[in-house]
Amino acid sequence: MNITAGMVKELRELTGAGMMDCKKALNTTEGDMDKAVEFLREKGLAAAEKKSGRIAAEGMVDTFISEDGKVAAIVEVNSETDFVAKNDKFRGYVADVVKQVASSNAANLDAFLEEPWALDTALTVKEQLSSMISIIGENMNIRRFEKVVSTDGFVESYIHGGGRIGILIEMDTTVNNDATKEAAKNIAMQIAAMSPKYISEADIPAEFIAHEKEIIKAQIMNDESNSKKPENIIEKMLEGRFKKELKEICLLNQVYVKDGDISVEQYLANVSKEVGAPVAIKSFVRFETGEGLEKKSEDFADEVAKQMGQ
Repeated sequence: MNITAGMVKELRELTGAGMMDCKKALNTTEGDMDKAVEFLREKGLAAAEKKSGRIAAEGMVDTFISEDGKVAAIVEVNSETDFVAKNDKFRGYVADVVKQVASSNAANLDAFLEEPWALDTALTVKEQLSSMISIIGENMNIRRFEKVVSTDGFVESYIHGGGRIGILIEMDTTVNNDATKEAAKNIAMQIAAMSPKYISEADIPAEFIAHEKEIIKAQIMNDESNSKKPENIIEKMLEGRFKKELKEICLLNQVYVKDGDISVEQYLANVSKEVGAPVAIKSFVRFETGEGLEKKSEDFADEVAKQMGQ
C-alpha cells in the first residue's frame, strides 16, 4: 500500500511520535491506522492516552440543571466557524436545546430531532434547527446529548473555555449544601482538566485491562535489558506501570489538581468527614467540542489553483 504524507501527518497528530517512526509503523501495518497506533505504543513511541482523534470542529457544549439539582442535561451543537460559535443568537439557541433535552424522554438523537420544538410546537426540533441554519447562514448540527436524573444525590455542572468543555457530575450523598456543591464543582473542574475515562478501577472493563497489560508487557520486552529477567520480575514491572496508568485514567486515583499531596479519593474522604456523611461520585459526563471530529482544512493556494484549472 502507498503510504501518503497525509497518513503520516495524521498518525503523528494521533500519537505524538516522530515522522520516521510513523512512516515505519504505517509501512509495517500496511496502512492500518489503528494497528499503527498499537505498533508505536508497543515500541514505547506513543503515549498511552494520546488523543484518539483531532479536535477541530467548531461549536459549543452547554449544560442545564433543574433548581433542585435532580435533573440535568448536556448537549454539543456544532457550527462551521468559531465566529458563529461565539454569536449570541447561536449560544441562545444552544441554551434552548439543552433545556429541551432536560425535559425530553427521547432515547436517542433521532427521536429527539422528531420531537415538537418546545418554544414553537408547530415545528419539530429538526425543523427549528433548519430554521436556525437559514437565519445564521451556516451549517449547524446537534451532535450529541445526555440527560442525568439523580435519585440519591444531586448533579453539578462546569463549563470551561466558554463552552469548549462541559461536565456533568452526579454525586451520591444525602447532603446537598454549599460544601458538597463546592466539592462537586471542584471535581468537575478536575474532570475537565484531566479527562479521566473511569471513576475507579472497578469500572474498567476486563477486556480493557487485558489489552492495556498486553501493550505494557510488549513495551517492557522490547527493552533488551529486560529480556533475561525472570517472569515474576516482569510481572512486578507490568503491575507497577499499570498502576501508574490508573492514576491517569481513573478519577479517584488521580492526583487532586488543587492539592498535589492527595488523590481525588482522599479529597472526597476529607469532604465526607467535614459534612458528616459519605460523599461519593456516582457518574460523570465529559463533552469536548469537536471531540473526534476533523475540521475541514481550507488551503487558499489550493483553492486558487482549482479555480484557475476550471
